[in-house]
Formats: sequence, structure tokens, C-alpha cells
Amino acid sequence: MIELARSSVQTWECDQMGHMNVQFYVAHATAANAALASAIGVGPNYSRHHDMTFAPVDQHIRFLKELRPGAPFFVRGGVIAARDHSLRSYVELCHSLTQEPCATITTDSAFVERVTLKPRTLPAAALDKAEDLRIALPDHGAPRGLTLTPPRPAPTLEEAVRIGLVPTFQGVVLARDCSVDGFYDTAAYMARVSDAIPNLIGAMRGEDRSRDNRVGGAALEYRFAFRKAARVGDVLALRSGLKSIGSKTYCWCHWMFDVDTGDAIATAEAVAVSLDLTTRRAIENPPELRAELERLIVPGLTI
Repeated sequence: MIELARSSVQTWECDQMGHMNVQFYVAHATAANAALASAIGVGPNYSRHHDMTFAPVDQHIRFLKELRPGAPFFVRGGVIAARDHSLRSYVELCHSLTQEPCATITTDSAFVERVTLKPRTLPAAALDKAEDLRIALPDHGAPRGLTLTPPRPAPTLEEAVRIGLVPTFQGVVLARDCSVDGFYDTAAYMARVSDAIPNLIGAMRGEDRSRDNRVGGAALEYRFAFRKAARVGDVLALRSGLKSIGSKTYCWCHWMFDVDTGDAIATAEAVAVSLDLTTRRAIENPPELRAELERLIVPGLTI
């Protein structure tokens, strides 16, 4: 792998759990993927001159260790596969001193026209350079709690309402959440899901975690399937539901929609745990709570 980025955790990147919020792991991975595109000759400069870019199609994320405020880290990565119209990249955020991976992000991207998002063929020179950066997916970057089967057909907002998914977020796409190409930035999808979790916990468990400084939560794994590009001014709505529950873990699904059309913008699923904020360890789900939540599982819910 080659180094693609280096920075440190800022306090404004951290949430009420005391660690870097999931959206900023994705933001730093997005920056690293831009550097990786440059390394194969189709980076931002190429994009500006040829009106081509990469658009995410599918992304898998694992969170291995917390990054706390002030922690130094770097990002390294490489190419898992490069084909005519697509690139599968792998990057990992590592602590600068221990070298230990803290998060892994595998992204399938399509090479597209910047305005129309129509697929285009990667230059032969880029495919050759990508081959020089070819790596195998490390074991610690492979799926663990999720099964990466092909995503289901795109749902609709009407379907989400019909099967009883919980409304957890609604808001407008702001310019600050968009890339230079004018489309919703990859990290913004994660940000909206993160923003929605307190509403989801409140609806499912009747808890307001802002009133309890002892217990929080942590994501272990995420997967996003990107369905349709969102732009500035679009109104987005998130509907969420419980897919499964284990002794310590929950598996949630989140469906994001364009309110105007009812079309799916993205679908996601996540494995998460409740977190003891003192010991920084996962907490068992009490049997009575687990039994109560099992009744709220949405049969067949998937990404």
C-alpha cells in the first residue's frame, strides 16, 4: 500500500461518544481515494480537463479501533481491481505511532462523466498504473458482521412507509455537503445516518442518550449502496428499521429517499453495539430488552 493522506483528529470531528464520528472516517477516506486516483493518473486535475470523475456505487466500512481527539493518523491504500468502467479501492486509517489500522474502507466506484454520470472507459495508462498498485484485501478489511450480497432492487418511500420503517431524518441537501461536481458528497450520506441514530434509539428503545453520560453506542461495520445522485436543494428523508439483534450487536437498515420523487438515493445497513463510555467496551443487551426489540424486527429487511 502507499500513503495517501496524513492528519490528526480534531475536536470538531468527534461526537458525544468521545471519538471521531463515522462521517469523518469516510471524509478522510474520500480524500485518500482522490489521492489514489491521482496516483493512477485520473485525479482532480484530469477530472477538470476531461470532465470525468469517479462516482461511488458500493462501499463497505469496518471500524476496528477508536480514534480519539488529538490522535495522529495516516491513510494508506491501493487498488483491489480496475476494469474498463470501474475501480475497487481499499484504504485504511492507521494510528501514526502504533501503525495499527483503525478503520477500513473498500469502495466500488464507476468512472463517469462529471455532469451526466454516464459511464466511460478508464484510460489504458490508468489501468496500467492501477495494476502497479494492486493489492489483496487484508483479512481485517473483509466483511465480518455483514454479508455482501448484491443489493435488493431500489425501494421506494411508499414501500418504506408501508412496511413500517421509522422516520429518523429529513432535511435539505446543502452546498457544504456537496462535492466540487455538485453532487452529494460520500461522507454526507454517512453524516445523515449518524444524525438519525438518536431518533432511531428513541423510537426503538425509548432512550434519550443525551441524558445518560455512561452509555453510548459505536458502529462496527457499515455498507452503503448508492442508488441515485442527490444535488443541492433536494429534500431527503431517511427511514430506518431493525434487521436483527444479537447478544451485544444490532443490525440496522437505513433507506434514504428523495422526498419529491419517492426514489431511493441510497440504502445502508450497519452493525452497532451499545458502549460503556467509561470502560469503552461493548455492553450486553439485557434479555428483556432483546425480547422486546425482537418484536420490532422487520422481516426481510435488507440493503
